[in-house]
Amino acid sequence: MLSIRKIGVIGRTYRHLNRYRQILTVLFKYGFGDLLEMLKIDQYIEVGLQMISRKRANRVERLSRPQRLRMAFEELGPTYVKLGQILSTRPDLVPMEYIEELSLLQDKIPAFPFEKVRKVVSSEFGMSPEELFDSLEEEPFASASIGQVHRAVLKDGEAVAVKFQRPGIEKIIEVDLEIMLHLATLAEHHIEELSFHRPVKIVEEFAKTLEKEIDYKNEATNMERIARHFIDDPLVYIPKVFRDTTTTRVLTCEFIEGIKISDIKSLDAAGLDRGIITARGADLVLKQIFVNGFFHADPHPGNIFVLPDNVICLLDFGMTGIVDRQTRENFVDLLDSIVHQDEVRTAQVLLKLTYWDEEPEMRLFEREVADFMGRHLYKPLKDIELGKLLQQLLELSTSLRLRIPPDIFLMMKAFSTMESVGHMLDPDFDMIAQATPFIAEVKLSRYKPQRIADDVYDLASRLLHFFQQFPKDLLDLANLARQHKLSLKIEHRGLETMLATYDRISNRISFSILIAALIIGSALIVISETPPLIYGISLIGILLFSAAAIMGIWLLVAILRKGKL
Repeated sequence: MLSIRKIGVIGRTYRHLNRYRQILTVLFKYGFGDLLEMLKIDQYIEVGLQMISRKRANRVERLSRPQRLRMAFEELGPTYVKLGQILSTRPDLVPMEYIEELSLLQDKIPAFPFEKVRKVVSSEFGMSPEELFDSLEEEPFASASIGQVHRAVLKDGEAVAVKFQRPGIEKIIEVDLEIMLHLATLAEHHIEELSFHRPVKIVEEFAKTLEKEIDYKNEATNMERIARHFIDDPLVYIPKVFRDTTTTRVLTCEFIEGIKISDIKSLDAAGLDRGIITARGADLVLKQIFVNGFFHADPHPGNIFVLPDNVICLLDFGMTGIVDRQTRENFVDLLDSIVHQDEVRTAQVLLKLTYWDEEPEMRLFEREVADFMGRHLYKPLKDIELGKLLQQLLELSTSLRLRIPPDIFLMMKAFSTMESVGHMLDPDFDMIAQATPFIAEVKLSRYKPQRIADDVYDLASRLLHFFQQFPKDLLDLANLARQHKLSLKIEHRGLETMLATYDRISNRISFSILIAALIIGSALIVISETPPLIYGISLIGILLFSAAAIMGIWLLVAILRKGKL
């Protein structure tokens, strides 16, 4: 379990000092010094960190801010690479222009030595690799920020792929998360533009996601869950998990010999049918979304292999998504309204799929949606790339300050990715036509007798609960009012900046009064020739004058740094 503590005044301790210095240096290097100034970080960390050279920055002005953030994350290592990759799936937390750039993040972490693999095996199973496996290749065939994968053979002769977690990664993640949480707290307090995106919530959500990802048992469970959904489907293959050699830090699954779905030359050389592969790959994603409600959320070409007889095999189940029945039906309504170019219904359904702090003005929202559809739906239906259209519609939503739940975004991303792979294999592939039977089935399922009966029963249960509970709630409120315990909580928003300004003004006034008092007191001591004397001048008076001068310069520098006198 990750143990993340909120950092208080980090300047009073030396916890994580070197890592904090490294993070700030990289942020300065990639042109985020202005952000650190706005965080007022000098109030929380020691002078040594304030002296980090800002002249070390590369010439990155020509790059966009999202590009510079991606480069900074890559340089900061595993935790920040993972943060960027996870944020690239969270349009409810970060703007779309950052999502597009962060989705390009790649792990550039060298493999760790085989001796450390031995230690992982020993700590997890209490035996050596030779005792656990019939053979284990020392060189990994894949390496990433959290772990690396080796080919092995079990004692029963089964060829397997074994993922070993990077030693010490949990401690590294904990340190980075504590620093992240501190920076996020400062951002929420001091930068109004960022407060809308709730940076503290971002870090907390990231911590929860990362905690699941570093537990390989979760990935094993995801594989088995999806495998159960396709157990009777000979057109789809999910690798087998070997639970006896799987733990929190080690994942063992069947080794797959196949062809990457993007390797067109190898597919053709093997005599496989690209048209069939495209249709089956699309059906695989569509069935997961519209039928099962649990789906592989990262079906990029590297995670899809093609086996003999055009069988589709999915790999890497670290990222999955869940959509409930109501969300699936809303998504179908969205597709249906887009296809029929019904902008009013599209706007209404889009509101059902998102959430917001303030509900948008409907006429304006409908006008924006109508303008969007007029610009993108002018061509024949078969020429429309539905995945890209959905992505652009989500960008419109975020521009109107609507938040998209992560699972819905992952669903649309999976939809879009599979459509792109389909066009790569078959330029004539029509995702809308492929999805039509699934959409029709979801629409028809609403009118099945069992479904109607279930809905009526659910509604009756909710109404019964309401009529039972509502009188009790009224009595509770009346009792609280009678006992003078009923209170009304009023929360002021948007006053933080003004209060911080008043605090700064009062601090400067107090500081100025103190300096003036020192000067006056020093003058009186010098005039009264209070001993000890140096050349006839009181030493105490000189020291107090010096203290007043230092404090005055300090105050002047602080004012000038803010750019205002």
